[in-house]
Amino acid sequence: MTKFNFAMRSTKTIFGVILGLFFVLGTAVQTPGQSKKDTPLNVMSYNIRLNTSGDGVNAWPNRKERVAGLVRFHKADLFGVQEALPEQMKDLTARFPDFDYVGVGRDDGISAGEHMAIFYRKSRFEKQRDGHFWLSPTPEKPGLGWDAACNRTCTWIKLKDKITRKSFYMFNTHLDHRGKTARQEGVQLILKRMPEINKEQLPLILTGDFNQTRPSPVIDAVLRVLSDAKDKSITPPYGPDSTSGGFEVRKGGNTIDFIFVNDRVRVLRHGVLSDSFNLYYPSDHLPVLAEVQIQ
Repeated sequence: MTKFNFAMRSTKTIFGVILGLFFVLGTAVQTPGQSKKDTPLNVMSYNIRLNTSGDGVNAWPNRKERVAGLVRFHKADLFGVQEALPEQMKDLTARFPDFDYVGVGRDDGISAGEHMAIFYRKSRFEKQRDGHFWLSPTPEKPGLGWDAACNRTCTWIKLKDKITRKSFYMFNTHLDHRGKTARQEGVQLILKRMPEINKEQLPLILTGDFNQTRPSPVIDAVLRVLSDAKDKSITPPYGPDSTSGGFEVRKGGNTIDFIFVNDRVRVLRHGVLSDSFNLYYPSDHLPVLAEVQIQ
C-alpha cells in the first residue's frame, strides 16, 4: 500500500468517526417525535419584593444580583414580576439586555409605583399586541379599586414564538393584600377581560401573586376558567408547598403565587424554586416556574 492510499484511507476513517459523532450528538439532544412546533418554553412568576430600606440585609441592593441570577440560571424565557418599583425595573432591564418588557407603573400609567411587568426573550418572541388595565371600576385609568389598599393593574401581551410559529397570550397581575372585595372584583374583571382580549381563543397563561390560597372564592373563580399549572404537570411537581413566608429559610407559609393556563397549554414541569443564599431567599416570595408547550 502506498503512503498516498494509506493517507486517504486514514482520512476517510477520521471523517467517518466525525460523522458518527455528529449523528450521536444530534440524536442525543432530540426528543423522539418532537419537532420545532413542540419546542417548550419556561415561564416564571416572581414577586421580587419592593425596594425598601426597612428590609435591612434583605433590602433590594443586597439581593438584586441573586434575583437576576436565579431567573437566569433557571432559563426563564418569559417572566412576570410583581412589586417592581422604577429603580428595580431599571436594574432588571440592565441585567437582562436580551429581554424586552411590557408593563407600566400602577400609580400614573407610566413609571410611578410598582410594575406588574412581563419580560420576554427578544430572540425567541415577537411582540404582536400588549396592554394593561387597572383592577378598579375605571380600568382604563389609574385608580383605587373598591376596598383596595393600593392601585392594582393587570398587564397582558400577545407573543409569537419564532421557533414554533405559534401565538399565545400571557397575563400578569397582583391582587390586593388587604381588600377582600378588591380581590374578588379584581379577579372577576381579569376573567371578563381575557376573552375580550383573546378573541382568537389562543393559548393563554396567567401569572401573579393572588394574595389568596386554595381553596378560596378568588382562586376557585380562576379555576372555573383556567387550570393550575401544578395540577396539569406531566411530571411530579417540584419544590415546597408554600410560595410566601418571608426571607428566612424556614417551614411554613402560604401558596399565593400561581401560574394558570388554559386547555391549549401543555405543562411538562412545575416547580416552586427554593434557591437560597446563607439561609435567606432572594425575595420574601418564591418564584414559580412551569415548562410548557403551546398547543
